[in-house]
Amino acid sequence: MFFTSSLLLLTVTCVHSQVVLTQSEGSVTVAPGGSLKLTCACSGFSVGGAYTHWIRQAPGKGLEWIIYYYSDSYKSSAQSVQGRFTASKDSSNLYLHMSQLKPEDTAVYYCARDSLWWISYRQLYNNIWLRMLVSI
Repeated sequence: MFFTSSLLLLTVTCVHSQVVLTQSEGSVTVAPGGSLKLTCACSGFSVGGAYTHWIRQAPGKGLEWIIYYYSDSYKSSAQSVQGRFTASKDSSNLYLHMSQLKPEDTAVYYCARDSLWWISYRQLYNNIWLRMLVSI
């Protein structure tokens, strides 16, 4: 049994600028127990200081938050992926490192960036999303 990852491209427009998120791989096949790295390449903004998330949706199920990542000191993951999935980022990319893959990891994967500005003591959030389908 093999995992086939079909990764889709979504272009998102932000209020202040053109924001583009792309996935480098078109598709990939991974054996159960194998590893996969998803890359969310971002342009039009820097993710270096951003709060980032990875979310997935398994077929017929609701959304499942799996990873929150700001830095190596500020991160968290869902119990379902602990010890198998990690996240990282640089100034222009978000990464999801997936290992020991299981059939139940089949899902549509999303990366998201939360931007936070302080305006008159109020928080304004701007969410940027990328959708990536990973299926068997």
